[in-house]
Amino acid sequence: MNGLITKRRVLLGLEIAFNFVLPFATYRLAKPHLGEVHAIMAAAVPPIIWSLVEFARHRRVDGLSLKGLGGIGLSLVGFAIGGSAKLLLLRESLVTGLIGLVFLASALIGRPLIYVLAKAAAGRRSEEEQAELEAIKDDPTFRHGMAVMTVVWGLGLVAETATRSALVFHLPTGRVLLISPFVGYGTFGLLILWTMFYARILERREEAAESGS
Repeated sequence: MNGLITKRRVLLGLEIAFNFVLPFATYRLAKPHLGEVHAIMAAAVPPIIWSLVEFARHRRVDGLSLKGLGGIGLSLVGFAIGGSAKLLLLRESLVTGLIGLVFLASALIGRPLIYVLAKAAAGRRSEEEQAELEAIKDDPTFRHGMAVMTVVWGLGLVAETATRSALVFHLPTGRVLLISPFVGYGTFGLLILWTMFYARILERREEAAESGS
């Protein structure tokens, strides 16, 4: 048990180093020699390495890594067409905002993305869990809950984009690189905590409805 806790602490320390400390340090060290734009590109290398390591360990890319890699892909495109430093700093924010809009659009058309993702996850875990989800998919309380979750996630991701964009246009590059990861991780953390809390509320409503009937 102690070994597992120690391993988790080491992994958490490495994640903080590769996503928070090393990008900022790389930028500060590279800027005098490479210039601002190239230094920002160099600062993207540690998160790329971490995402590749995580993929090698789990054979999957989590939401944060996928968002970061998408942003880095936009950076390469922006750099290839002569993008400015601010455009490069906005790379991940643009991906986040796009994902947020997709969440909101899916709720508007009646196919909430949270349900689609939950169904895909259940299918990977077990046929029994997938069958349970299929059995309640038409329940009004469940459908309303999925729509609410999807809208909240969409609004949260759009709000993150707005916050990061404000940082880019009002703070020096070094501070943006240092603060932006906190905004990203903080947003995901709050959304996950809210989702757990709201899911518990839905469970209680379902239990109350079953006992009432």
